[in-house]
Amino acid sequence: MGHGHDHDEDHSELEPMEVRVRALETLLTEKGYIDPAALDELIDTYQNRVGPRNGAQVVARAWVDPEFAAWLREDATAAMDSLGFGGRQGEHMVAVEQTNETHNLVVCTLCSCYPWSVLGLPPTWYKAAPYRSRAVRDPRGVLREFGVTLPGDVDVRVWDSTAEVRYLVIPQRPIGTDDWSEERLAELVTRDSMIGVGLPLAPEAVTEGASA
Repeated sequence: MGHGHDHDEDHSELEPMEVRVRALETLLTEKGYIDPAALDELIDTYQNRVGPRNGAQVVARAWVDPEFAAWLREDATAAMDSLGFGGRQGEHMVAVEQTNETHNLVVCTLCSCYPWSVLGLPPTWYKAAPYRSRAVRDPRGVLREFGVTLPGDVDVRVWDSTAEVRYLVIPQRPIGTDDWSEERLAELVTRDSMIGVGLPLAPEAVTEGASA
């Protein structure tokens, strides 16, 4: 696949792009075409407030609140909107839960439909043709490349996002977190685990007070 082994981004390609973007930003700022404060606000919105942190809050709430989890299963759009995570690219949401018997994987085979309101901007590999085709043809192979090897008796279900329906994977709550707060649990939820190509972090990866 084109994403290699670094599933966040392909840094060999992105670093030169980041240099060009920063140079362009500096030039536009110097000429007075953009307001640096407004640009910083926009970037912060998509990277932090409108991003994986939102989805992590949804997952953590589902882990600690059975009623909210049931609401997600019944009407994910309304449940997420109740937390303030609705709006553009967050309409018509469906939540699918990982279980011991079923592993869910999300792809958009036609383009790059993606729930921006809870996951932020889609990663480069999600939009790439190799992922979009192989996720359907060889989902287990794709998962292995992301470091997820499933037992043979686990069924893999591939969900195809469209302009009408977008999916959020609810990963299984890690063992050993029974007394954890909702905020601390959210630290275990990764973007990849909400797409289905990854798993939540192990409890030992989050130290006490990390999410204070």
